[in-house]
Amino acid sequence: MKQTPRSMSWPAAAAGLLWAASATAAPANVLPAGVRGPVTQASYDGVADDLLTAGLGKTGLMGATPAFADPLHPTPAELRRNAIYVNYRALVDYTAAGGMGVFYGPNIDADGHDTLGEGKVAGSESFAWADDGSGRENVTLMVQVPASFDPARPCIVSATSSGSRGIYGAIGTAGEWGLKRGCAVAYTDKGSGNGLHELTSDSVTKRDGTLADADAAGSEALFRAPLADAEREALLAQAPYRVAYKHAHSKLNPEADWGRHTLQALRFAFWVLNERYGKTGQDGRHEATLNARNTIVIASSVSNGGGAALAAAEQDREGLIDGVAVSEPNAQPRLLQGLAIREGDTPVASFGRPLADYFSYASLYQPCALLAPAAGGGSAVAAALWPAAFTASAQNRCTALAAKGLLAGATLAEQAADALARLHAYGWPTDADFLHQSHYRFATNAIVTTYTNAYGRFGVEDRLCGFTLANTDAAGAPAPQSATALASIFSTGNGVPPTTGVNLVYDAAVGGPRLDFLAVSPSTGLADFALDGALCQRSLVSGRDAAGRLLTGSAREAASRVRHGVAEVKLDGRLRGKPVLIVAGRSDALLPVNHTARAYFAKTQANGRGEQVRYVEVTNAQHFDGFIALGALLGYDTRFVPLHVYFNRALDAMWAHLTQGTPLPPSQLVRTVPRGGSSGAAPALAPANVPPILAAPAEADRIVFGDGTLVVPK
Repeated sequence: MKQTPRSMSWPAAAAGLLWAASATAAPANVLPAGVRGPVTQASYDGVADDLLTAGLGKTGLMGATPAFADPLHPTPAELRRNAIYVNYRALVDYTAAGGMGVFYGPNIDADGHDTLGEGKVAGSESFAWADDGSGRENVTLMVQVPASFDPARPCIVSATSSGSRGIYGAIGTAGEWGLKRGCAVAYTDKGSGNGLHELTSDSVTKRDGTLADADAAGSEALFRAPLADAEREALLAQAPYRVAYKHAHSKLNPEADWGRHTLQALRFAFWVLNERYGKTGQDGRHEATLNARNTIVIASSVSNGGGAALAAAEQDREGLIDGVAVSEPNAQPRLLQGLAIREGDTPVASFGRPLADYFSYASLYQPCALLAPAAGGGSAVAAALWPAAFTASAQNRCTALAAKGLLAGATLAEQAADALARLHAYGWPTDADFLHQSHYRFATNAIVTTYTNAYGRFGVEDRLCGFTLANTDAAGAPAPQSATALASIFSTGNGVPPTTGVNLVYDAAVGGPRLDFLAVSPSTGLADFALDGALCQRSLVSGRDAAGRLLTGSAREAASRVRHGVAEVKLDGRLRGKPVLIVAGRSDALLPVNHTARAYFAKTQANGRGEQVRYVEVTNAQHFDGFIALGALLGYDTRFVPLHVYFNRALDAMWAHLTQGTPLPPSQLVRTVPRGGSSGAAPALAPANVPPILAAPAEADRIVFGDGTLVVPK
């Protein structure tokens, strides 16, 4: 642990330690092991361009998408600008009514006041790779140092990308918070970032976002599929127009290293800071004046980035990290035997399952469950995003599951109700019922494909369970990539289909490969969202086929590979005594709290050293704040409040704890108030909608653990 006294004012403590450090020679500032140069750096004046908004300011981030001067050849500066614009808006509700510019955003200062105008932040931005020298990993590291950084009061915030996003994936969450505090921000795309290899033209994206021939890019490519040219051409002969994505097809199971990559980003941040602020030694080299003893470090981020922060804290044997503040973390705890979770007086039947397990289960049942009245009956998503053909396929999914003995009910209504009940029994809260349709439309099936490939270290050429990635035409058939979409994908893609024209294709469909949403399954003869492929993916996790029989032969070997990869990413819940604050939304349908935040928190408490760990659960909050902004298309705005507000409050609480000794708030349920109104026209978010995290919550709202049981208020 750091030597900064928690009862002392942070500035005084840090200044004293810096003075002590300067009295003796510090070690030379050496680029950390595993970090590969060349290190590149750019400076931004905070007027024409900046760290937080790429020169767009608050107004630009809330406005229309910036145009490229030449859409076929966008410049690195344009790609950076649009990547910041897209990633910012993907993680927060970017509308004024939803809270942007009022509760959060570039114009809101560290104390929550609207004082920063357009919110542009001057400073420098440095890049390097984390890699073993082969160029296969090529994990992007980036450090932003605001001009307001004070070496007498040094601080670093980690901002590991959420999802499978690129290096700017946490710019609007942990990035914004850290820059406003004057902290350096250590980013990484954690080896699963937005790297595309377009196989037909053999083009890849480089670290600056521009396209290049794969051979010409060499080890500067974000990702190149590990295929010889002959293998690539053989694949394209069988399956034209396919693409490979880094998270799914690197054969490295990057999630197993997300904690390591976050720690590498922090080490790189120290190197960058010491190159600028470190004392110059007699040999002319900079000394490592700023170090883990005198710099406050908060590991942070959301979703996959939040899981990476927790993994980094578990692995931090150097004492780099002082505290952790995360939101909706993808945390997969290990060994939960003997533990229980209750919501009020109701026991939770299923909790702490790994992501591949509950996602492959959702991929089977969500398409039918969304037809249940409690889940919106299949009409929650606007017709522009959910045409009538999709409803027919959802009905076919119910019919097909029932025919295979995997659903009960003689009527469609009974089958849909049974599918929803199965999801509840498998750990999804009833608070998430409304979200199943939109999540299946935009996330579930593609995430199952990405993670089963990654966990099993399968390549694009394996076409695991019959799924591949490609652009598709109006009929759903694979088609060539759009040249303009390909040129912009660094800034517009999120690393998982559907994204910038890249869709999920089911190669085994009747009549030939089709977009999975239009595919007809061979075993059913129905357009049922490629049920046969979903059953295959489920078997990779369960080890059994649809009839319950143990897998044999190559199917058994593939399942063994996937299950081994799942074991590699599980966390122990041992956080080395660090203070930790976790927030999550009770309505989260992507990473259900029973399998993630609740289960991980329970594990930390069961370990016997969880007194420094706090868990705050927020009602009427879910995973995708960016979807709230879509109003009439998805209907989120009337039902859900932005969890991002509570992420910022968690960071504020951790900052106060580390710098002033303020106790962390107790674990608690925060009861929010939905905005109401009509979709697309919900009233503006008000303070009453998002009450604070309390230092002394009512007993009825406290989350408690005892006798092996986590109890969360109803």
